[in-house]
Amino acid sequence: MILFPNAKINLGLDVLRKRNDGFHDIETVFYPIQLSDVLEINLSEKFAFSQSGISIDGEAENNLVVKAYRLLKNEFNLLPVQIHLHKIIPFGAGLGGGSSDAAFALKGLNQLFHLNLTNKQLEGFASLLGSDCPFFIQNKPIFAEGKGNEFTHTSISLEGYHLALIKPNVHVPTAVAYSNITPVAPVVSLMQRLSKGKENWRNNVVNSFESSVFQFYPEVQSIKETLYEMRALYASMSGSGSSVYGIFNEKPRQIPLALTNYFSWMEELK
Repeated sequence: MILFPNAKINLGLDVLRKRNDGFHDIETVFYPIQLSDVLEINLSEKFAFSQSGISIDGEAENNLVVKAYRLLKNEFNLLPVQIHLHKIIPFGAGLGGGSSDAAFALKGLNQLFHLNLTNKQLEGFASLLGSDCPFFIQNKPIFAEGKGNEFTHTSISLEGYHLALIKPNVHVPTAVAYSNITPVAPVVSLMQRLSKGKENWRNNVVNSFESSVFQFYPEVQSIKETLYEMRALYASMSGSGSSVYGIFNEKPRQIPLALTNYFSWMEELK
């Protein structure tokens, strides 16, 4: 079985308040994009996990794909499988690649072993692996609030627009991303601002993490500025960084020379 776990971008990201559990309440829209890893799962005589593509630090047992298998194995006594993950989505980029890998592993194991779990049940298991893992179960644009794990359907569509995505050679620690943020609930809600038309997003839809990330990593800010110079309709950092995307009415001709040393990706959005 071969699966293609895809990435996501954040359309706006407001940090509203700090919670009693140490997390923060946020509002954002998760939007799936086509940039994907490759995940292969097959029955085997003994469990094995291997990985290729972008190198991932850490022990295999700490990989979310392995944790997804262990989670369902403990619940349903699954037979051994061999899992291979070919990593294409940059990590530490705010694209949800690891969460997507985990969610697709759950969906793949559900299919392979005929567990007949519903999407709601799969989302329940996914929530045990990470706050944004459940999003990738249904993998449709959604409005997320709470810790980023409370979902509401949204009709926002970027179909027909073009995406340029740039990931610089930096990793933004979560502590740095939160370091200069003052949580505040905006007067106008994110969904209201997104509904005003994409031509108005540039001046109204923000990512709260940009203020601190740009201070420590000016190259991330430079990417956003370059995307606007390329005539992006809207540009933003995704998640807590460090990737930055631009949304265009038409396909950009090429990535500027100044950005060619970075990971880049372009696609027509669906």
